Amino acid sequence: MSDINIKITDREGVTHDVVAPTDMSMNLMEIIRSYELAEEGTIGVCGGMAMCASCQVYVLDDPGLEPMGDEEDAMLAEAYHVESNSRLGCQLHMVPAMEGLAVAIAPYP
Repeated sequence: MSDINIKITDREGVTHDVVAPTDMSMNLMEIIRSYELAEEGTIGVCGGMAMCASCQVYVLDDPGLEPMGDEEDAMLAEAYHVESNSRLGCQLHMVPAMEGLAVAIAPYP
């Protein structure tokens, strides 16, 4: 098993040190849900299809994320609370290169 350490700040401003597996094809939205860091029904509403932006996060420390894809960019163009460091958690798949990632969960619409 290959785990990475990431920091996730929830919507109340509390930062959580989280261990995320990189060998289970999980994305950041699923990690947030598994640790119950956002109220149920307020994250991953579309099931991780890049169609709702409920899993939007602000990247605070980027160890080298993959560039944003066209679907993610299009969804963020229509979302609320978007900042220059916004990403969709469902599009950030856990890989070893993400060790040290720090994000804050964006407000729910």
